[in-house]
Amino acid sequence: MSAIRVTWWGHSTMWLADSGVSLLTDPLLTDRLFHLRRMAGPTPALPGAPDAVLVSHLHADHFHLPSLKTVPGSPLLVVPRGTVDFVAKGLGRAWADRCVELEPGDETTVGAVSVRAVPAAHDGNRGPWSRMKSQAMGFVVEGAARTWYGGDTGLFDGMSELGPLDLALVPVGGWGPTLGAEGHLDAADGAEALRRVKAAYAVPVHYGTFWPIGMGRVRPHMFSGPGAEFARVAATTSPDTHVRVLAPGETLTVESSTWPN
Repeated sequence: MSAIRVTWWGHSTMWLADSGVSLLTDPLLTDRLFHLRRMAGPTPALPGAPDAVLVSHLHADHFHLPSLKTVPGSPLLVVPRGTVDFVAKGLGRAWADRCVELEPGDETTVGAVSVRAVPAAHDGNRGPWSRMKSQAMGFVVEGAARTWYGGDTGLFDGMSELGPLDLALVPVGGWGPTLGAEGHLDAADGAEALRRVKAAYAVPVHYGTFWPIGMGRVRPHMFSGPGAEFARVAATTSPDTHVRVLAPGETLTVESSTWPN
C-alpha cells in the first residue's frame, strides 16, 4: 500500500515524501528574517537530505539563501527560470550546477516522481531593492499521488485545470496584518482555490509562523486564525475534501486506500 507524507514546518516550508522521494519546499529554516520572528512551532529539524528542493519564487521568505546553505546532502534545486546566476552568486557553483530551471508549463523528474511548474498569481521579483526578476510559480508533484503546492499566489484563471488532486497544500495567510492583498490567498480565497482544484485532502499553509517583531498583539486573528477559518469555509464549499490543520512540525500521512478511485 502506498502512502504520502507531508510535514509542515511553518510558513511555506514542507517536507513531502512520495514514492521514496523526499522534496523540501521553500525552506525557511531560521527563527528570524529581517523584521520577522518565528512566533509558533520549533525551528525546523530536517529528517535528512532531501532529493530536491523546490523554490517557488525569489522573495526572501521563500528563496532564503542562508537556509539553503544549511540543507544537507547534494539535492537538486528546482528554481524559477533565469535565477541560476543568482544561485551561483549566493550559494556557489556547486549549487548552481545542481539547478533545474523551470517556468509554468515545464516539467522535470526527481527519482520516481514528476515535478511540474504551474502558474501562480504573485510578484516573483526579488524585491524593490533588487533588479533580480523572475516568474513566480507553484508545483504539481505526481508520484503515487498528485500534490499541488501553491507557493505564494492569489486566485487565477485556469486554476481548476490543476485538479483533480489527492493533496492540496494551500497558502491561506502571510507574515503580517496587511498581506491579504492582491497576490495572496486569505482563508476564504484559499477555500475557493480548493473548490476549484478538487483535492481529496488539503492542508492550509503560509500562515501562523512569522510575525513582525513588536506586533504580536496587532490583529492576532490574522496570525493564528487562517487555518481554522479555511477549514470552516471549506467544509461548506468542498464538503468532500478532508482538511487537516497541522501545527508546525506535525505530519499528515495519507494511505492510498483512502484516495478516490
